[in-house]
Amino acid sequence: MSRPRAVLVGPPGAGKTTVGGLLAERLGLTLHDTDRAVESATGRSISDIFVQDGEEAFRRLEREEVLRALREETGVVALGGGAVMQEAVARALREEGHTVVFLDVTIADASRRVGFDASRPLLLVNPRASWTRLMDARRPTYESLATLRVATGGRTPEEIADEIAAAL
Repeated sequence: MSRPRAVLVGPPGAGKTTVGGLLAERLGLTLHDTDRAVESATGRSISDIFVQDGEEAFRRLEREEVLRALREETGVVALGGGAVMQEAVARALREEGHTVVFLDVTIADASRRVGFDASRPLLLVNPRASWTRLMDARRPTYESLATLRVATGGRTPEEIADEIAAAL
């Protein structure tokens, strides 16, 4: 059975795509970003899907793509921040023995990295409070699914990727 070498999870601004690319490079693998895959498959941005079709429609597309990636991808897989909150995704991560890396980030670092812009549909209204609420709701799930937790605060993506590669 093929499976990803590592699955990166964490909130918006944790660096999943950036760190994932560096980690994949270090391991001689490819990065598969499930958010980018949904955008590529639909020809629309996640923000556009949220606005035009609603969050439920996006979550369905996300769930299908994540479950496919967990079955078929063999490199590093970066999940969207909310993917793990879907029971089917959490169950697959838990029961199929995936190596799940939780990139733990503070709001200060997250806001510097993402700027809380319009490309983050769940953070449009009062971004800092929204991010904090999201993180409070998601942290227990990130932590319970994590094989490895990596604190990203004040560190470069290269340092984080090196730590993960060494742990793997």
